[in-house]
Amino acid sequence: MARIRLDIVTAERVVFSDEVDVVVAPGVEGQLGILPHHAPLMTILEAGELLARKGGEEFSLVISGGFLEVRPDRIIILADAAERATEIDVARAEAAKQRAQERLRTHPPAVDAAQAEAALRRALARIKVAEKRRKRKS
Repeated sequence: MARIRLDIVTAERVVFSDEVDVVVAPGVEGQLGILPHHAPLMTILEAGELLARKGGEEFSLVISGGFLEVRPDRIIILADAAERATEIDVARAEAAKQRAQERLRTHPPAVDAAQAEAALRRALARIKVAEKRRKRKS
């Protein structure tokens, strides 16, 4: 089966770089499935789970938005932030979720509701990926 190179990069590091069979990414208008030989594409990503499969192995990562570009020979993701499922600190993600929910509930004048909603989406995505990984290990 044909493969395509996937590079996931943040401002701090290269999070993932390998040949894969398929990528499923959280686009702003829904999930994007990308196989080798996909048409060129550039789009915005939102916070959520990114899946990559290679053979029988599946990799889950959480991204906090960014850009995705599909070229004939590779997929490049420039992510605001990205974490492998193994790197997620669930306690920290739960604390971020609680803070965001509290900000949305109390609506203090200095808090931007859109930023609080974005923080909540990021925390929920991190928790979802961590729980999914935990279930696979059981």
